Amino acid sequence: MMRLRIDKVFRLASLRMTAFGLAALTLPFTGCKKQEQGDGAPPPANVVHVGDMNVVTVDATKAKLFALTEAGKMETATQLTATGSVQPDVSRTVPVISLANGRVVDIKVRLDDNVRKGQLLFQVQSTDVTNAFNAYLKAVNDEQLANKAFMRAKELLDHGAISQAMFEQAEDTEKDAKADLTAAEEQLKTLGVDKNHPSSLVNVYAPVTGVIIAQNVAQAGAAGVNLSGSSTAFTIADLSKVWIICDVYENDLPQVKLGETAQIHLNAYPDRVLTGRISDIGPVLDPSLRTAKVRIEVANPGILKLGMFVTATFSSKRESSLAVVPTTAVLHLHDRDWVFVPAGANQFKRTEVHAGATVEGSKQEILSGLAPGQQVVLNALSLETEGAQ
Repeated sequence: MMRLRIDKVFRLASLRMTAFGLAALTLPFTGCKKQEQGDGAPPPANVVHVGDMNVVTVDATKAKLFALTEAGKMETATQLTATGSVQPDVSRTVPVISLANGRVVDIKVRLDDNVRKGQLLFQVQSTDVTNAFNAYLKAVNDEQLANKAFMRAKELLDHGAISQAMFEQAEDTEKDAKADLTAAEEQLKTLGVDKNHPSSLVNVYAPVTGVIIAQNVAQAGAAGVNLSGSSTAFTIADLSKVWIICDVYENDLPQVKLGETAQIHLNAYPDRVLTGRISDIGPVLDPSLRTAKVRIEVANPGILKLGMFVTATFSSKRESSLAVVPTTAVLHLHDRDWVFVPAGANQFKRTEVHAGATVEGSKQEILSGLAPGQQVVLNALSLETEGAQ
């Protein structure tokens, strides 16, 4: 009996030790698993709410200090702006040519000079004059001889000494001689030579009044087509009226109409505004820029110079509605235009707009970003200052 009790005690002790060992082995694994799960889980998100930077919130006691005004409505014509340059009127541009071929011996004017019609420009020494005057002298001699033969034949016909046919032949010879003489005289006139005072020098005069815009001859140089290759020695332009040539994009062409007026703004004279008339819209587009040439005719008050850059404003007959607000309601910040509109209790939202021209001295056009009837803060600068504090 005693031995049986001792065996039971040893069995219970063994079972307890076995259970304790299993528990001890299980605990490290369980702890490691929990530790791994805790390290791998992401931390909870920390959300930070940022307010709208364009919204200004003011104290309730100060909200009444920022008065509101309603954007007005203004009917205005649609405008288009294009850049251009001053060009001469082709119809008022005249080339100066030398009909005589020869050598330039004297030039009286230079490039950019103002000349008058009939003014001597240059002189050419030409063998054409010698040949023409020689032909003239021969024509004079032939005409005199033919005239004497005709008078003699007429006298003989009156006395019945020659036939009618012989008389008519003498008459025809005399008429041919007169025709040759007239042609020789006209040739001298064309060359600018006085038949009574012949000279080897040909004078070339200005055909019109204007400004010399091109010069193709030089002292001791060649003149005439046969020698110089070009008959144009000078180019004179009447600049009392000029052309403004503008490039207008294809999408903007419907706003440009023939016969309508355009305002010309000069970069050199910002205080001067000229008015011109659209006289032509080019039928061909530039394949790379997709623009067409628009020509404006404008009277030159004396300040327009060829090649000068200008800005042309085209006003369409179609009118559109624009918002207009006091100039104090527009805030000019960082090369942009802004207005403040109500955005709830004690809040105002800064809204970007596209401001236009100033009208009536104290109001400004709003081309986009604001509709007529919307409310804006009357003094935008004071509200911006308050929001910055």
